[in-house]
Amino acid sequence: MASGQERILRRRIRSINSTKKITRAMELIAASRIVRAQARVHAAAPYADQITQVVRDLAAAGGTASSSPFLVPRPEIRSVAHVVIAADRGLCGGYNSSVIRAAEGSMREHKALGRDYQLHVVGRKVESYFRYRSYRIDSAHTGFSDQPSYEDARAVAAAAEAAFLAEEVDLVQLVYTRFVSAGSQEVVVRPLIPLDQETFVHAERPEGVAPDYEFEPSPAAILEQLLPRYAEARVYAALLNAAASEHAARQRAMKSATDNAEDLIINLTRVMNRARQDAITTEIMEVVGGAEALRQGDSLHTSSEPPQHAA
Repeated sequence: MASGQERILRRRIRSINSTKKITRAMELIAASRIVRAQARVHAAAPYADQITQVVRDLAAAGGTASSSPFLVPRPEIRSVAHVVIAADRGLCGGYNSSVIRAAEGSMREHKALGRDYQLHVVGRKVESYFRYRSYRIDSAHTGFSDQPSYEDARAVAAAAEAAFLAEEVDLVQLVYTRFVSAGSQEVVVRPLIPLDQETFVHAERPEGVAPDYEFEPSPAAILEQLLPRYAEARVYAALLNAAASEHAARQRAMKSATDNAEDLIINLTRVMNRARQDAITTEIMEVVGGAEALRQGDSLHTSSEPPQHAA
C-alpha cells in the first residue's frame, strides 16, 4: 500500500511541477508586457495633455458658447450608458471581477433612481458575464484588451457617442482599472459624455504669459469638431490603463500560483519521503521478523531431536 501511495504522490508532484513551469512562464511574459504597456501609457500622455490644452484654449477664447451636445448636460437623466473595459482572458486574479462588480454597482445605483441602462463592453470576459446573466448588451468589442490601438478606442467611443447623440442615453460613464504602478491599480467609474465644462473653464494654466491665438473658423466651430476627438483620447487612455492593469494583475496572479505550486511540491515531497520511510521500516521489520522466526524455528528443531547414546 505504501508503494502505491508513493507512486500516486510522484505523479502529483510531476503534474504540479509541469503546472509550475507554465505559471512561471506566464508570470515572466506578463512582467515583460507590463513594461511595454506602461511605456504606451506614458507615450500617449503628451497627446492627451496637448488636446486638453487646446480645448482649454478654445474654451477660454469663447468656445464654451458652443451648443455642442458634448458640453450641454441633459436636464433629466433617464438612461445611462456604461462603457465597461475588462480583459479578453482570465488567469489575472480579481481583475475582471473587480471591474464587473463596479459596473453592476453603478447600474444598481442608477436603477434605484429610475434610470434605464445601456452596456458597451470591452473584453470577452465581461461580455460573457453579462450575456450569461441576460443583461442587454448594446455593443461588444473584443480581441484587443492586452494591446489596444487608437482605432479600437475610436470604435468604442463611436458606439457610445452615437447612442448619446441619438438621445438614447443622457449620460455615458467609463468603468475601467486605472494603472497607478505595477503593484497598485484601482477600478474607477468616471463620466465620459457630456464633458465637464468646469475642467476647461477653471483649469489652471501653466506659469507664464498666456498665448493669444487667432482662430479660423470661430473657437466654437473648432471646439465642436475637436470634442469627439477629445472623447476618443479619453477612451484610448482608459484602454491603455486597463491593458497595463491587466498585465500587472496577471503577473501577480501567476507569481502567486507559482509560489503555491512550490509550497505544494515541498509538502507532497515530505509526505512521499515519509511514506517511503514507512515502507522501508516496514520491510526491515518484516525481514527482521522473518529472520527471528527462522532462528526460533531452528532452535526448536534442535531441542526436539532425541539425544544420541553412545554404542
